[in-house]
Amino acid sequence: MKKNNEIIVGIDFSECSINALKHALTIANKTNFNIVMIWVNKPDNTKAIFLSEPDKIEQIVKEQFEKLIIKYKPQLNNNSLTYVIRKGKVYQEISKLAEEDDAALIVVGTHGSSGFEEFWVGSDALKIVTASKCPVITIRLAINVKNDLKRIILPIDSSISTRQKVPFTATLARYLDAEIYVLGLYSTKVRDVRGIVDSYVNQVVGYLGKNKIRFRIDTVEADNIADAIMDYAQKNKANLISIMDVSEISTSNLWLGSYSQQMINHSPIPILTTHAKELIQVASR
Repeated sequence: MKKNNEIIVGIDFSECSINALKHALTIANKTNFNIVMIWVNKPDNTKAIFLSEPDKIEQIVKEQFEKLIIKYKPQLNNNSLTYVIRKGKVYQEISKLAEEDDAALIVVGTHGSSGFEEFWVGSDALKIVTASKCPVITIRLAINVKNDLKRIILPIDSSISTRQKVPFTATLARYLDAEIYVLGLYSTKVRDVRGIVDSYVNQVVGYLGKNKIRFRIDTVEADNIADAIMDYAQKNKANLISIMDVSEISTSNLWLGSYSQQMINHSPIPILTTHAKELIQVASR
């Protein structure tokens, strides 16, 4: 059944995943979306987490979910809060559910790259982002859930895919009554490349203006793109950073991976990642 009014939340009952659920509740109340929580029975470590025999684990999980519904359903407006239980690889089952339900968004907590592997959602967050076709918000544990998403940073680099995140980001900003900070990223002194960034920024601004989304424009010189974005977001007290899963890689980032990966692992601010699509078609326009 196609819905497109649903938020999928990965739950492993850790504090990190409950924090992600709280963020999803805030978004759901603004968008009028329903929330579906998902727990995946991962035989490798499920028994270790619940300290229970395999045949009793699902019953324990159901009881835990019912407690979450009792506690958090009153915080929703008229939206539903339900759950599903799957078995298999976490990232595959979460992305599969999102595709089956035509979900609008996935929200998961992440422990980043700290080596903390006790709970499956934290260790699988990057895989979920890579595997999922719909946008994914990743949230680190320490992020304050009381902060409304009022300031969204929208970095624009010279990559072809950079503009593909704009429509969903704009839609989310409209629901949340948020302001978008369009941030042009200059990672080189090459004039032609900087010109591409300027051109993309102008296109984005035109789109936001046409759709009556509040915005402001800024630029930064970025040796390390991930650090530059996170520093800018913190200075401007942003609540969300919108990026692509395929992005420009500057010289200083070559040995660290794309800045999208760095930010998902280390950002103190929630990250909204959009999956790049149809790059060849876009390039030919």
